[in-house]
Amino acid sequence: MKINGVEIDNTFAEAFPMKATRLIITAMSYKWAYRAANSLTGFASSIIGCGCEAGIEYEINERHTPDGRPGISVLIFATSTRQLAEQVLKRVGQSVMTTATAACYSGLHTADRIPLGKSLRFFGDGYQISKLVDGTRYWRVPVMHGEFMCEESTGVTDAIGGGNFLVFAKSSRHGLAACEKAVKAMKKVRGAVTPFPGGVVGSGSKVGSKYKFMNTSTNHLYCPTLKGRVPDSALSEKVGSVLEIVIDGLDKDAITEAMRTGIEVTCSFGPRRGIYRISAGHYGGKLGPHHFHLHKILK
Repeated sequence: MKINGVEIDNTFAEAFPMKATRLIITAMSYKWAYRAANSLTGFASSIIGCGCEAGIEYEINERHTPDGRPGISVLIFATSTRQLAEQVLKRVGQSVMTTATAACYSGLHTADRIPLGKSLRFFGDGYQISKLVDGTRYWRVPVMHGEFMCEESTGVTDAIGGGNFLVFAKSSRHGLAACEKAVKAMKKVRGAVTPFPGGVVGSGSKVGSKYKFMNTSTNHLYCPTLKGRVPDSALSEKVGSVLEIVIDGLDKDAITEAMRTGIEVTCSFGPRRGIYRISAGHYGGKLGPHHFHLHKILK
């Protein structure tokens, strides 16, 4: 398969089950809502070392937020409900409650829930008060800028992590030009986020290492500087850079649509603008049960 002269490998992206929640962060302005959201989603690129994976989903008009203020939706993913609860508590407490004028609400209304204001209220040192509105409990915690409003709990749902595709380019400059445009287009897909910095993975990885204390290591098959040193390099002579876009989503449809959108935008650059090939990362089906076949997605 080729799209605009770009070769599409007949392979699949392998993804794995996760737990996720959606939080709605509001503030006096979008600027301050973004500051809280960016802080909360910082250091949340890979579950390998960050504790969770998270990203900004979309802006919410003040007409559609719980408190009538500008809002930002963020998605947070973890490998278990327990781990998700730990990360949400730490990140909302340290990044949202500390942001001037910010508030935090649940964006998922499911039966399975984890604490939000229920735990954070204790910061109020006994001065916190609760309010029940239409069956939902909110906590008002007095803080120095005024008060921190927080919903008591947030919903949890089954989710998927690790959807991905690889971009083989002439250089990092060519690859980033295409990937930046792809990530921008993918942001329009609800229910999916690209958790790595700028939505693009520069390092890549493989499972295992020559060092026993390492669980993952550089993916030598796709490192352009190793083409002359490893006999099994997966790169042709003209490829000078490989970039990856990883997608986490609330369901298969969200990841499928995000991958399709991103790949099509990337391919629009074509070989003349330094994009030669699209592939995907997998581990022979051993990593996870969710397989996203490129040809099927793009058919």
